[in-house]
Amino acid sequence: MVTGGSGFLGSHLCERLLADGNHVLCVDNFFTGAKENVEHLLPHPRFELLRHDITFPLYVEVDEIYNLACPASPVSYQFDPVQTVKTNVHGAINMLGLARRTKAKIFQASTSEVYGDPEVHPQQESYWGRVNPIGPRACYDEGKRCAETLFFDYHRQHGLRIKVGRIFNTYGSRMQQDDGRVVSNFIVQALRNETITVYGDGSQTRSFCHVSDMVDAFVRLMATGDDVTGPINLGNPAEQTVLELAQQVIAMTGSSSTIEFLPLPVNDPVRRRPDITIAQRTLDWAPKVTIQQGLNDTIAYFERTLGIART
Repeated sequence: MVTGGSGFLGSHLCERLLADGNHVLCVDNFFTGAKENVEHLLPHPRFELLRHDITFPLYVEVDEIYNLACPASPVSYQFDPVQTVKTNVHGAINMLGLARRTKAKIFQASTSEVYGDPEVHPQQESYWGRVNPIGPRACYDEGKRCAETLFFDYHRQHGLRIKVGRIFNTYGSRMQQDDGRVVSNFIVQALRNETITVYGDGSQTRSFCHVSDMVDAFVRLMATGDDVTGPINLGNPAEQTVLELAQQVIAMTGSSSTIEFLPLPVNDPVRRRPDITIAQRTLDWAPKVTIQQGLNDTIAYFERTLGIART
């Protein structure tokens, strides 16, 4: 079962699991996911789509649960912050309860946001983070932190087989064009020859991982033995500034866009880069797709969805 299975990451994960020969139950309430993302999978004999909000209990029979359900972009999770917390906390409780009843292995899609605006760089799993618990991003940051707490408490108290992956910035096809994340923002603005909006002076850094690499990490983590629980950082350690990304997108799209600098959002992390030593050692995994290759794929996707061709 994949919760949030019609979302950006979830739809790619559903495809991968089907390709590996699994029966897949995709669960989504379509708050940020889109049925169009999995429409091509509906005729598949081993695929099933269920509309459901995981803040309510779910009674199904499954062997493995990938819990990806939650708005992931600031625009989406700040639109209804109370519901974001409920999805993270009530949703985790419901999915952990289901895993306990069915004796299923369960994966939690956590996030690099558990580190907040970090004081250490790059971020290792042993770092406890620096998060503002009452800021506008806290519904997501603290929600994901609480979900991790619940996963490890269920593991210790009930012996659940858990896997916790901390996802760093991921991009690729099926991102929402208006989700407020830099890759989709920059590509859409560049293709439309609009002003590209960079927050702050653009010196803040991010590390971008293509969705195909990320999904591969999910599957590898789920396949590990019961002694491997995580949390494990999943992301690309190749760090670059936001301004460098904007300039690269303009060059690759042949856009006439100019860059406008706007105030940095509250509590926006200044530096973000994963230490993936544990993932490399435990999962035999590291990203393979270069930023050039990944951006080409993502630009081509937005060209198709927007009906815009590069000049």
